[in-house]
Amino acid sequence: MAVTSTMLELGTPAPSFSLPDVRTGETVRLEDFADADGLLVMFLCAHCPYVKHVEQELAKLGRDYEDRSLAIVAIGSNDADRYPDDAPDKLAEQAERVGFGFPYLFDGAQEVAKAYTAACTPDFFLFDGEQDLVYRGQLDGSRPRNDLPVTGASLRAAIDAVLAGRSVPEEQKPSMGCGIKWRPGNEPGA
Repeated sequence: MAVTSTMLELGTPAPSFSLPDVRTGETVRLEDFADADGLLVMFLCAHCPYVKHVEQELAKLGRDYEDRSLAIVAIGSNDADRYPDDAPDKLAEQAERVGFGFPYLFDGAQEVAKAYTAACTPDFFLFDGEQDLVYRGQLDGSRPRNDLPVTGASLRAAIDAVLAGRSVPEEQKPSMGCGIKWRPGNEPGA
């Protein structure tokens, strides 16, 4: 069943994180991106058809902005015990297969997903150079089976505005995807 993002309040400071990268095992922290003009935090997984639908565009987005002052990090927060396709080794395989050039972290305790109010995969959170939220919403209007091309237009427009020092329009459409697979009893509000 498709779920939409919760649309965290604009201006919210980026919640802190300190998580292992699924490929290197190295710990990546929010502070590692303090010098970037923008920070994109994406909640992804390996098994969701919505993520599979856009994963090539996400890899392309990473390549297109790798020489700009945009930091990108992906986080997998699904319950890997009940959803083994989203275990760290499977996320690492996805990152290699698709060509993600950005860190892909694993949030096994699901505390980071809760802090960001992540609701679905994919779910996107773009922060400015002060690490305040300026965009949370869709990659673009494409969804599996709606025949619209995957362009990343909505997210790219927000990124371009941040990197140019312009305001991002406050009217934003939520992302849509598979709901985060919470561990039993760990659901937000539980």
